[in-house]
Amino acid sequence: MSLVPIRPPVFDVDIALAYATPDNFTGRPIYRRADCWLRTEAADHLQRAIALAGALGLRLLIFDAFRPQEAQRIMWNHTPDPVFLADPARGSSHSRGVAVDLTLTDSIGRILDMGTAFDAFTPLSHHGNTEISVEAQKNRHLLLGLMSSAGWMFYAQEWWHYQLPDAHARFPLLSDSTLSTSMMAPEP
Repeated sequence: MSLVPIRPPVFDVDIALAYATPDNFTGRPIYRRADCWLRTEAADHLQRAIALAGALGLRLLIFDAFRPQEAQRIMWNHTPDPVFLADPARGSSHSRGVAVDLTLTDSIGRILDMGTAFDAFTPLSHHGNTEISVEAQKNRHLLLGLMSSAGWMFYAQEWWHYQLPDAHARFPLLSDSTLSTSMMAPEP
């Protein structure tokens, strides 16, 4: 098992890890460092998505990727909502290193309108929601098409979440100790 660092120039993406800042639903940093990681197979699929987006003059902006099991517990303890968060007892595809939360940006770095912010725990975040603007619906479908074409599966409740197929059956959960240097912030 190996985790691959996702960072330029090897991966032509922008990274803004929400959980390395207090600007997330918990209101505090969960990660000590804004390091982005995926398993090798997921990283290969990400490269395909990057190429597909680039051919359209778009870029991917990553909000989260590998999420240590310890981080999943912190999130669940804060907001135990099974629609938007995986119970750590079952585990998240993020904690397996095979999921990514992301959006699209245009050629000058503007985030495309997706109808809600990342981690908006509301039905408006569901794929196929028609209560958002037509432009946002088109942008979600564009992201869905790019990611699906690159081999990712979507999660119906979150427009931003994509994972490899059969993630729970194929990949074991990983903890922060998987990394040579901890990415977890100290507990408050």
